Amino acid sequence: MFPRAALLAAQRPLSVVGARSAAAAAAAQPAGGAVDRRQRPEHPGKVRLGFIPEEWFQFFYNKTGVTGPYTFGVGLITYLCSKEIYVMEHEYYSGLSLGIMAIIAVKKLGPVIAKWADGEIDKIESEWKEGRESELKVLADAIEAEKKEQWRADGALLLMEAKKENIALQLEAAFRERAMNVYSEVKRRLDYQVECRHVERRLNQKHMVNWIVSSVLSSISPQQEKETLNKCIADLSALALRVKSA
Repeated sequence: MFPRAALLAAQRPLSVVGARSAAAAAAAQPAGGAVDRRQRPEHPGKVRLGFIPEEWFQFFYNKTGVTGPYTFGVGLITYLCSKEIYVMEHEYYSGLSLGIMAIIAVKKLGPVIAKWADGEIDKIESEWKEGRESELKVLADAIEAEKKEQWRADGALLLMEAKKENIALQLEAAFRERAMNVYSEVKRRLDYQVECRHVERRLNQKHMVNWIVSSVLSSISPQQEKETLNKCIADLSALALRVKSA
């Protein structure tokens, strides 16, 4: 246990410092004794010493100055110890040693464990992100495949139109071919009829000529034939003399 004189000696300078800090804070306050409430902690939710909220320090700063919270804490501890309200028995030293060990463990092992935990978190996050990206890639590929299928469907429609046009052209070609066949057959039959008429006309003409010749020959008597022959011979002789004289 600390002696009372030592505790009082330790408390006196702290009280002086606290009074000076309070005077400085009072001098820094605006006229009229109004407290400046505009100061706010820079980081809401931040704590000091692992468990004391930052707002408490800001409250004491506004009331007593920068050293106010520390003076209050040291004075409170000194009071508790000097009045033997808090008895420092063997459990105190055990707790103190455990606190020191805990602080050392936090300082030494904390960064390593935090780094390992951050690495695990980053690993899990990267796996989630990779799964998300792979799923997005699969969905994007599915969208592209669907667009390609739609394009192929449009191509199938164009192909169907082209096939219809080809079928129409084939039907037109077949129609023209059959029309040409009909024309050829009709022309061939008409030519056959014309040729038949020509042959019939020639035969009729030949029969008529033969009939006329036979009729004329039958009507000529032997005497007429002899006279005609003599007449022809005389005409030929006269013609020969004329040619020689010429």
